[in-house]
Amino acid sequence: MSAEHANGTPPGAFRKSIVSSENSMEHLRKNSLEKKIRFTSPSEFVLQSGGTRVIEKILIANNGIAAVKCMRSLRKWAYATFRNSEALLFVCMATPEDVQANAEYIKMANKTVMVPGGSNVNNYANVELILQTAVTNEVDAVWAGWGHASENPQLPEALSKHNIAFLGPNHYAMWALGDKVASTILAESANVPTLPWSGSNRAGCQFMT
Repeated sequence: MSAEHANGTPPGAFRKSIVSSENSMEHLRKNSLEKKIRFTSPSEFVLQSGGTRVIEKILIANNGIAAVKCMRSLRKWAYATFRNSEALLFVCMATPEDVQANAEYIKMANKTVMVPGGSNVNNYANVELILQTAVTNEVDAVWAGWGHASENPQLPEALSKHNIAFLGPNHYAMWALGDKVASTILAESANVPTLPWSGSNRAGCQFMT
């Protein structure tokens, strides 16, 4: 007698049923993905979404795994949205040390701009250098990742004067929340309980919004 499952279904038929269900789910997944793809380019995406700023060229003002993760994520999004992983162009900064290390992110970039090596004040934390690189290469936006200049409010402020988007908080929010003293005063002004400190209950502090 052939083996049967507890419900009386032969093993072979049961396996075929599972395969059929998996194929159906894959078909539904692909159809669902196709329906989501309504745009052919970033400009069309912005237009149909009611936006005003088109971002197609991005300066990556960081290196290493931060730059890799950014480009991988955005290319994955671009493929899912436009069916084109190269819909966005990436300009990357690279130091001689990055080149010598044969850094992966350099291979992924559409264009690499050489910057001075050494301490990050010479490169990835240098606001003036990042701004100059962004303007010279006519990028639409700058992504600073984490560390380096990513928490410096001078960067988004400088970029805004050249109509270049900063992919992160504006300089007001960054100044208020990125500085421990400023963020504590902001919390106190909103009646959020804080631990006593040397500047507790300071009156007359105002924040720009």
